[in-house]
Amino acid sequence: MAIMVDETTRIIVQGFTGKIGTFHAQDMMNYGSNVVGGVTPGKGGETHLGKPVFNTVKDAVNQAGAEASIIFVPPPFAADSIMEAAEAGIKVCVAITDGIPTQDMMRVKRYMRGFKKEDRMRLTGPNCAGTISPERAMLGIMPGHIYQRGSVGVVGRSGTLGYEAASQMKELGIGITTSVGIGGDPINGSSHKDVLELFEQDPETKAIMMIGEIGGPQEVEAGRFAQENLTKPVVAYIAGLTAPKGRRMGHAGAIVSSSGETAAEKVQILQECGVTIAPNPSELGSTMAKVLADAG
Repeated sequence: MAIMVDETTRIIVQGFTGKIGTFHAQDMMNYGSNVVGGVTPGKGGETHLGKPVFNTVKDAVNQAGAEASIIFVPPPFAADSIMEAAEAGIKVCVAITDGIPTQDMMRVKRYMRGFKKEDRMRLTGPNCAGTISPERAMLGIMPGHIYQRGSVGVVGRSGTLGYEAASQMKELGIGITTSVGIGGDPINGSSHKDVLELFEQDPETKAIMMIGEIGGPQEVEAGRFAQENLTKPVVAYIAGLTAPKGRRMGHAGAIVSSSGETAAEKVQILQECGVTIAPNPSELGSTMAKVLADAG
């Protein structure tokens, strides 16, 4: 199994006919993802990359059976595109777009709370690399060739550190069930904890790698959730141990605003929760290999 996407998931691309949407839609199709069309308002009825173009997400759901969406819509309009997908009944949405205003994401979160939990779309991002279930489906912008199918679930805020983890594990013969990028913005659709919960329910996932960074409470919340609810070992890496105090880092979410949000504090709390810490980015794969060996 895999979480969120597999080879049967019917995917649409919002912003399909734009330069970036076209490039990544073709890449996902080359990987084997089941892309059934895309949405560009005003171009409904046309064909692009051999797939139908729809005016609205609702049309794509009704006519192509779309279940998942990936968003390549410019920041001023991206929030409306996310809410359109939720309203149309899309189950999983990945918002790749970087630079969506925080106020717009607050509006999206409020809007999505209006749905019953069982009907609520699962949103990851914005400002993320997407989600990949290796050798099954890619719903994102990652280099697919570095991912090998296997039994480790990966969740992270940083796309490039996720790539690094996948590449190191592949070299050691360790594969991945699904890798989920949750994005580096302060307000995102899914937290580390939300994804850990899905990995716990997935029988094929035997261990989990969580990649976090300074700023925000999400990693600590996930560690405490893991301590109380997870039966699977968790390896974590927290970026920012050498970050100077008071300095804003690259991700908008990487702003330390209260106690428990520096990298050192997060590492300490996660260790207390029974999470194994990878000491630096070059040891992501080897730390996971050791944990898997110890688990038998």
